[in-house]
Order: sequence, then structure tokens, then C-alpha cells
Amino acid sequence: MDIHRHLEGSLRLSTIIEIAREEGIPLPSYDLDKLRRYFQVIDDEEPDFQLFLSKFRFLRRVYSTREAIQRIAYEAVVDAARDNVRYLELRFNPVALAQSQGFPLNQVSDWVFEAASKAASERGIQVNFIITITRDMDVGTARKLVRLALNNRNRGVVGLDLAGDEVNYPAYPLVPLFREARRRGLGITIHAGEVTGAERVYEAVEILGANRIGHGVKSTQDLNVLDLLKFKRVVLEMCLTSNIQTGAVRELESHPLLALYRLGVIVTLNSDDPGVSNTTLTDEYLLALRGLKLSQEELMDIICNGILGSFLPVGEKIELLKEFKRELKQLHMPFFPEQKEVLQWL
Repeated sequence: MDIHRHLEGSLRLSTIIEIAREEGIPLPSYDLDKLRRYFQVIDDEEPDFQLFLSKFRFLRRVYSTREAIQRIAYEAVVDAARDNVRYLELRFNPVALAQSQGFPLNQVSDWVFEAASKAASERGIQVNFIITITRDMDVGTARKLVRLALNNRNRGVVGLDLAGDEVNYPAYPLVPLFREARRRGLGITIHAGEVTGAERVYEAVEILGANRIGHGVKSTQDLNVLDLLKFKRVVLEMCLTSNIQTGAVRELESHPLLALYRLGVIVTLNSDDPGVSNTTLTDEYLLALRGLKLSQEELMDIICNGILGSFLPVGEKIELLKEFKRELKQLHMPFFPEQKEVLQWL
């Protein structure tokens, strides 16, 4: 289960080089190890949110053709399947994909839907899509993306996301758009409380109508916000590696995932940007087990949170839970989360 993964952060370094060579795109280097510093977070770099975001500006160079965009989308799903992800909510920003070549937003979105769905069918993985709006986007463009999301629900679009620089760009101009999207049935997930305080989480839930919060690590700053998350059963999409790389948390041992879980907040574990962060969902699970000392039972429960917190219809959530239970039995592992009061979610 991965319900927080960005397409634009899922590129293979080798693919970046191959596309650049094919299309004559200038890169700082065509050597994989030398190029890594420009597109991935490197161990010797100080954690910094703006530095993390800067990696994506380099990545936009390779969104140069239909074939390039479709290859990127296809490979993102293939890589998730290789990591044994069975259900993926892949979020992407059509503006980021279209910008360098001036492609129509509907067209680049169609390319993503086609390629990702093809890979999903071939690899036996279920993929749905979340359309991302960034905080620095003008309202007119954001409105186009909301319309695009609503018009493509039959292609697997299940949600709307707000991402980007929460320090310098408040969300208030976009509030009516997100409220309308939720009213019309889209799931709402908002990046909040990642590098700013708990007040952004409150804003996301109470004003923007978020069902889920991207990251939300700063929620622990305010007991009232914690109570709000529990009362409204808002799901936190947590991502250990990227939270360290952006400086959202100082070190793994201080990450609040386990504390939030034990306080009764609904937390999930996700990869965020596996290409930029050089991670996999398996790596994130191992970090949780070894670094945060989660028990096996707690990790299984958090995986179930991902199923129940997804933007799937109720019936599909139940079927996915049953499949998870069957696979654990085949591995001779008890299904610890079966005591969860599933009905209170649904």
C-alpha cells in the first residue's frame, strides 16, 4: 500500500540520462554517479526543504515528449510492482509535466493515465490517480486542474492534492476549489505540517476539508490538533526518509510516527518520492521496524490503515483487506489487525 507517491519524484536516474541523450537535452553530467547530486538527495547534503524542492526543477527538463512522459509513468508503476506494492495512488501535477513544452494539460494527463494503466494491467497492480495542485499556482490554472480531475474519475482519478511551498504560499485562495472538489466526491489530501506548524494541519482539515494530510509531522505541537485528527479520523500520510531529507524531523529517532500511532491518530507509511529520495516502500518499512522500533503487529496495523485510508470505494477496501489477510496466512503470519473496528471507518 502506497497512498503518497509523486510521479515526478519517481524517475530512474538511468532513464533521465537516456531521455536526455535521445532528445539532446543538456544535463550537468551524463555520468550516473555525477548526475545523482542534481536529481537525488545525497547523504552529505544538509537536510533542507528548499533544496529538496530544487531537485524537481531539474527533473522537468526531461518531460520533453509524449514518449518520455509515458515512459516515466510506465516505469513508476513497474517499480512499485517490483517493490510488491499491490495498491498505488500515484499523484502527479499536469502543469509540471506540460510546462517545458507547452503541452495541453488534458493531453499530458491522458498520457499518464494510458501508460500507468498499461503497466498496472501487465504487472497485476491496482493504480488510481491523484491530481496535484501546487500552492504557488494561480487560481485559474488550479481551477482547470480541478475540472480535469472531476472529468477523469472514470480513468481512475480519486483525489485532489495540494503540495509545494507551505512556508511562502498560503492556501486560502484555493479554499473554494478544494471544498467544491470534496462536495463532488473527490478525496482531498493536503501537504501540511511538514515544515510549518500544527496550525497548517488545522487549516487543511477545517478550512480545506482534508480527508488526509501529507506528512503532518508537526501535528504533535498542538493537543487540540491531535484531538481534531482523532475526532475526524483524518489520515496522516507519513514518509520517513523524505521527512529527514527535508528537515521536517531532525533524525529518524525523533520521528513522531510511532508516538502518533500510539496516541490513536491514524498514520500510514509511504515512499513519497522514491527516485529523489533513493528509497523504496520496503526501505521505509525496514526503517520503521529497525529505526523506530515498531513491532511487527504495529507495522501490519499501519499497512491496514493505508488500505482503509485509501480513496477506494468501501467494497474495494474490504476486498483488499481480505487479500492482505490471505497473503499473511500464506506466510504463516497472524493477521494482527483483525481486531480493528473496521466498520467505524466505513
